[in-house]
Amino acid sequence: MSGRGGADYLGTYLVTDPVLCGERGVLSVISAAVDGGATTVQIREKTASARDLFELTVRASEIIAGRARLIVDDRVDVFLAARAEGARVDGVHVGQTDLPVAVVRALVGTEAVVGLTANTSAHLAAVAELPSGTVDYLGVGVIRPTATKPGHPEPLGIAGFAALAAATDLPCVAIGGVHLDDTAGLRAAGAAGRAVVSAICAADDPERVARAFAAAWAGEDSPSDGGRS
Repeated sequence: MSGRGGADYLGTYLVTDPVLCGERGVLSVISAAVDGGATTVQIREKTASARDLFELTVRASEIIAGRARLIVDDRVDVFLAARAEGARVDGVHVGQTDLPVAVVRALVGTEAVVGLTANTSAHLAAVAELPSGTVDYLGVGVIRPTATKPGHPEPLGIAGFAALAAATDLPCVAIGGVHLDDTAGLRAAGAAGRAVVSAICAADDPERVARAFAAAWAGEDSPSDGGRS
């Protein structure tokens, strides 16, 4: 996949966690999740060196081979370096304390996907002041308390998510403590997708769990794994 396009790529959105992936490694989990139907993979490595993250991103792009969008969390420099290496990397996701998103857009260009974390009405108001096209989607959460994001804000719940999603024209991805069984409720709340961390990264069979999330998003019958993001 390449280019910004619509929002279909957000439906089943894997966010990696090296600790939860364990001895299998992040690349193995990415491969399994994409085989199972993950449509976006965000590489989130908070402690890796720039060199290690660069090499991981390039390898992930080879494994994904255009079957899903590949996003780098926070590290605009790594995104640019991987692109310069010829890797198929689609974009970056930044938080409220990272580089200003308007600066990020200027650095990555008009064709890259840019996601932004937003969990308050003030965040949405700030986004509304930006030029059109600065941000492609918002990551909105947390939905429930989650151990994968220490110090997270007060959980929104599905109702809180719905209120924020209704207040913006940008596609919104739910993240943080999302259950597989939340799919229908989140779609009704206006979600463009669900970001999944532990439910896939810590699963005994990441491909099977990713397949269950993808099937649920498509409205197909699938055995519930009871997983959480």
